[in-house]
Amino acid sequence: MKILVAVKRVIDYTVQVRVKNDNSGVDKANVKMSMNPFDEIAVEEALRLKEKGIADEVIVMSIGDLSCQETLRSALAMGADRAIHVTTDEAAQSLTVAKIINKVALKEEPKLIILGKQAIDDDNNQTGQMLAGLLNWGQGTFAFKLEIKDDKAIVTREIDGGLETISLKLPAVITTDLRLNEPRYLSLPNIMKAKKKPIEKLTLEELSVKHESRFQTLKVESPAKDREFKQVESVKELIDILRNKEQVI
Repeated sequence: MKILVAVKRVIDYTVQVRVKNDNSGVDKANVKMSMNPFDEIAVEEALRLKEKGIADEVIVMSIGDLSCQETLRSALAMGADRAIHVTTDEAAQSLTVAKIINKVALKEEPKLIILGKQAIDDDNNQTGQMLAGLLNWGQGTFAFKLEIKDDKAIVTREIDGGLETISLKLPAVITTDLRLNEPRYLSLPNIMKAKKKPIEKLTLEELSVKHESRFQTLKVESPAKDREFKQVESVKELIDILRNKEQVI
């Protein structure tokens, strides 16, 4: 069985994000970047399935400029077999990302696609669901536990009321939650080996995908540092405060 995992390069979660002076976006100059944490969990889960003998090959892919290869090398150092870099200098929105992964999936024919449930830079939580729709595959989102049995994916997922277990006929799309696993550390020998593993380059033109901007960012602002708050004793008191525009919570 072949598993495809998509990874995204984002600002490291330990970095204090700064907004540009003109409020046009986030300042990424000289900022530490890393693999999206949810995607790292997705790579780890795919590798564990391979180590159990369930999967034969783990392929990682990323979309973006040349710097994405660093993220792909990290995934290869974790143990992925090969990588695909879809090159573009434009930031792809969720539907475009789903269309790109869809094209790669049709080319590679994996039985399982594992994605992080969301990227920590935009927090959209859309790509996995859109991809499943494009492929007409079953989907298991917010995976807390994943098992493969008899050509089916048994996914335990977190919901508001607790845990829900569903059975999906393969092929399927899985999106990972934080508690699914703990990603392994990269060893120096594996980092060196990753430099020799192949990275295939593809363009949007080769995949017959066009950039589609369905929304435009008008302004980016940092949250207010000194916000006043007031603790309320009841819902009625909260409603009264919300109705009074002069009071501040």
